Parts: sequence; C-alpha cells; structure tokens
Amino acid sequence: MYAAKFDDAAGRGRHNAGRIMTRERATGQEYFGTLLQTVAGQAFGAAGYHLRDAPLQRAGGKYRFVKALPAGFFGLIDFQVLVYSDTMWSAGTPSRFKVQLTRSRNSYGYGKADRGAVTRSLSQLVVEDFGVAILPAADHWWRFHDTESLGAALAEAGHLVVGYGMPWLAGELSPPTDNNAGDIA
Repeated sequence: MYAAKFDDAAGRGRHNAGRIMTRERATGQEYFGTLLQTVAGQAFGAAGYHLRDAPLQRAGGKYRFVKALPAGFFGLIDFQVLVYSDTMWSAGTPSRFKVQLTRSRNSYGYGKADRGAVTRSLSQLVVEDFGVAILPAADHWWRFHDTESLGAALAEAGHLVVGYGMPWLAGELSPPTDNNAGDIA
C-alpha cells in the first residue's frame, strides 16, 4: 500500500548523492489497480486484453482493459471501484467494485448505437442472460474491506470475465434463448 519515492536532502531530486527514500501512501484506487493487475492482469493479457493507460480515469476508480475484436469491434472490460475510507461517517462501510462489458466499434466505448454494439454489466450477463445464480443479484457489486477480501473478489470476477464475459464480447458465446432450458421437468 506504500510506494517508494526518492528525494535528495534539499528536496530537488537532481543528484544521487544525499538521496533519501520517503514513503507515500497509495490511494485506494491505486491499490485496487495494483491488485487488479496482480490477480487478473496475466490472464487478461494472455487473452489479448491490455490495461489502458488513463491516469485521470484511474484516479476516479475506473480501470479499462481493451482488445481489438474481429469485424472492427473492440472488447472493453471496465472495473469501477468505489473506495471508502474508514471515517466517522462511513465506519465499517466496505469498498466495492462492479464490472461493465462493452463491445463497440470505438476503443473508447462510444458509438453504442452501431449495429452489434452492446453494453452489459458482468453480473447481469451471468445472472439474467445466462441464468447462472452464482451471484446474489443481477445488480451485483463485489464488496471488500481488506487485501484478502479484495483478492478473493477480484478472483471471482476475473473467473466470470474469462468464462462468460470475454467469449460473449467476442461473439463466441451467446445466452440461451430460454434461461430454463437446462431445467429438468
């Protein structure tokens, strides 16, 4: 949760002589991004998705993975995090994130009116479209309060992105026309 920063004794940072190391506390969004890359980055990278370098969006808690898809489309996987600090107003409030999937002809997600462009939250796709009740609700936010719970939440979301989201974005996996098709009568 800390990042190292080097300064010289006078604070100018020009020479190696006299440099001291100070520690700066990473923001909640930066820490989330680090764990996101650690937990899901390698799997997403192996599938051809890369994390877009967008410092302003990251400062606001939005992390976007992008991949060029066939037929001129782009697959976008957005993680939006809301980090709560422990204060007298939000004591004990868990931080949370959600995942949004977009297929668009623009790598920034614009032009959703284009034929074939779609946007869906990961939880809606899994629970409503595919009828898999692995999450508590179709409007699910993954909650966390420490490193362990964040890692577990990112692992769960990452598995669902790889298993359902990426194939759906690529057009390789479609929801059944009847969510009860697999039920035994």
